[in-house]
Amino acid sequence: MAIDGCRYPSRPHRRKHGPRGYRSAIEFRPWLRDEFTFCCVYCLEREQWVNRIGHFHGDHFRPVVDNPGLALEYDNLLYVCQACHFRKGQQAVPDPLRVLLSGAVNVRRDGSIRGRTREAKRLIEALRLDSPSYRQRRRLMIEIVRMAARFNPILYRELMGFPADLPNLAVLRPPGGNTRPAGVKKSCYALRQQGKLSKTY
Repeated sequence: MAIDGCRYPSRPHRRKHGPRGYRSAIEFRPWLRDEFTFCCVYCLEREQWVNRIGHFHGDHFRPVVDNPGLALEYDNLLYVCQACHFRKGQQAVPDPLRVLLSGAVNVRRDGSIRGRTREAKRLIEALRLDSPSYRQRRRLMIEIVRMAARFNPILYRELMGFPADLPNLAVLRPPGGNTRPAGVKKSCYALRQQGKLSKTY
């Protein structure tokens, strides 16, 4: 059974946004936040669980040191927490959007995580996602979310819901345009405006 707060996706991620032309990776942040549902693609740490300032980064999946031409390519950027960003560093690792799926990883209530495929195991090992510090943090959040679900529905919605400051992507104008403009209408901000955004995810 999937554990709230540790639900890896059931299928590979397909990008919905395609901003181009920004001059620094940080300018892609609003798009990345929405693209990856306000959490780290590696460990699933959520914005709602931390002080977001300085905690999340745009990570170059293919390291810039080996691929300088991809430094400002949106499709090479991931939204990751500080710990995963540090541990990945300049490593070449399996694509988390394809590898870290619910059928390929098993998260347990004690906070441990196990890979069921060779690539998932390799990625978990490379980022040390099953190290004591990750296990402890994961176990703590699993128990907090579980207790909130049982005794405090308001706190549960806060922990498992969307941040208040959803980015309004419709007002942004990437200098090089947007190769996937239809994604703006599917953004969390747009869905909230239409009353279609779920309370939790």
